[in-house]
Amino acid sequence: MPSVTAAHQPIGHYENFPVATWLCPAHLRAPIAAIYHYARTADDIADEGDLPVGERLRLLREYRLCLWQEAEPPAQWATIFTSLHQNVQVFGLPVSLLDALLSAFEQDVKKTATGQGYQDQTELLEYCERSANPVGRLLLHLHGVHDEMALQQSDAVCTALQLINFWQDLQHDIPRGRWYVPERDASAFAVSRPLQQQAIALGKQNQALTELMRHLVGWAKECMQQGMPLAQRLTGRAGWEIRVIIQAGLRVLEKMEQGGYQCYVQRPTIAKGDAPLLLWRAWRMPAARVRAA
Repeated sequence: MPSVTAAHQPIGHYENFPVATWLCPAHLRAPIAAIYHYARTADDIADEGDLPVGERLRLLREYRLCLWQEAEPPAQWATIFTSLHQNVQVFGLPVSLLDALLSAFEQDVKKTATGQGYQDQTELLEYCERSANPVGRLLLHLHGVHDEMALQQSDAVCTALQLINFWQDLQHDIPRGRWYVPERDASAFAVSRPLQQQAIALGKQNQALTELMRHLVGWAKECMQQGMPLAQRLTGRAGWEIRVIIQAGLRVLEKMEQGGYQCYVQRPTIAKGDAPLLLWRAWRMPAARVRAA
């Protein structure tokens, strides 16, 4: 599941998670890597391979017990949890945020198995609160930022990145039975599931699908704009990193717009050639003068 921040992920591929980047202070690379490997492994349990539903859920329950140190990790997870627990202790990482990610992965397993989607934007946002927002809050915690306004702005950025990832991955998710387009929004544009599946199969989408995607891309942009002031609350490398992440998300949305919102048949991504533009746009964003308390 690729990310709008893939260009900043030398360690791996967990979406919306710029892992141990060159912008990250050296002393934070270990905890960020520990969080990443924890999340990546759990996501793979939920999403990869041919395991039956019951086995995926059983493994996630076992994974949660290891998180809360209520069970000894099996050999394949020993290194992950040794590193994670060390960094939880050293940096005081909120375990509840790490647990929230597992809740989202479990939900993915269950919804995919039953073919359920999301009835409306409210339900999808509730999912994002557990699947994406904890990542931003963990990173802010590591940077010593705890004020409520910054947390809310971080949530908005992470939710926007998650929504962007959904609209990027329609061609990948829908054939696997993962439905993230809210049913109420689809109905408003007279878009059915068979119509979405047909567009992907034929590589061609009609005007109704295009208008639906225009609407959903606009929603993601609104979320990102709500979180953009966070860039003015963080200084140093943290400020630079959030500015680049925001610009990467906006760049993908821009490519969706330029491509005529053909998200069912095209997948815009961030490439190396985008780096100079992202850095230029990040540099032009207002920067913080004094760090939030």
